[in-house]
Amino acid sequence: MKVGIIGVGNMGGAILRGYINAGGNPKDICVCGHHPEYINAMAEELGITVSASAEALTAASDVVVIAVKPKNVAEVLYDIEPAFTADKVLVSIAAGWTIEALQQSCSTAAKIVRVMPNTPAMVGSGMTAFSRSEAVTDEDYLSVEAIFDGISRVTEVPESMMDAVTGLSGSGPAYVYMMIEAMADGAVHCGLPRKQACEFAAQTVLGAARMVLETGEHPGSLKDAVCSPGGTTIEGVRILERSGLRTGVMEAVIAACEKSKNL
Repeated sequence: MKVGIIGVGNMGGAILRGYINAGGNPKDICVCGHHPEYINAMAEELGITVSASAEALTAASDVVVIAVKPKNVAEVLYDIEPAFTADKVLVSIAAGWTIEALQQSCSTAAKIVRVMPNTPAMVGSGMTAFSRSEAVTDEDYLSVEAIFDGISRVTEVPESMMDAVTGLSGSGPAYVYMMIEAMADGAVHCGLPRKQACEFAAQTVLGAARMVLETGEHPGSLKDAVCSPGGTTIEGVRILERSGLRTGVMEAVIAACEKSKNL
């Protein structure tokens, strides 16, 4: 499978490295972008091919990943349209670009996969949601899934749910960073040095998340297991409930979802 990646910034670069780390053959990967020196250095390091243009990359690829900012997607679609044929799979990670909007710039029978990754993909711990057009076969889907397997968990959702995914896992890392920062600030107030406070807070969040994923337990049950009667944890939980933590987080996800719908 020949894979082309247009845009190798933070997310595009993470996808590229993750795919190679998961077994993708560098000789079957080509890239292009706006920073030749950076891209050429990456090509020398990884053994991939640099394409002269987005159109040439598309002509040489079976799967084309568009990993540019949403505002630049229209320009990229215009550039690749002459080389895009119905047998190729187009993958877009751009928020706000629906499958229908992407199809309008390609063949009406285009194989299109809309993807929503998140920034933890850059450290191999992301969450990625896929939606696909009717023309995408299961074999096509598995090929695209293999590109993202090295950087994240992957799951398929109806496209109607993609805005909710954007509000949750797409925007969610920012909410968690705020939580980590606030937890560390509290510990600093109690006398713990800043560096240690951040390490303790981040590892606590990481461990708690793994508990949810690996045990299959409901988060509420895991929370209850930490709350000893009359103990320190239930005292902290009481303050968080009084401060409206749940409502604030819920409203943040809903607001980000609504914003995604209006992009």
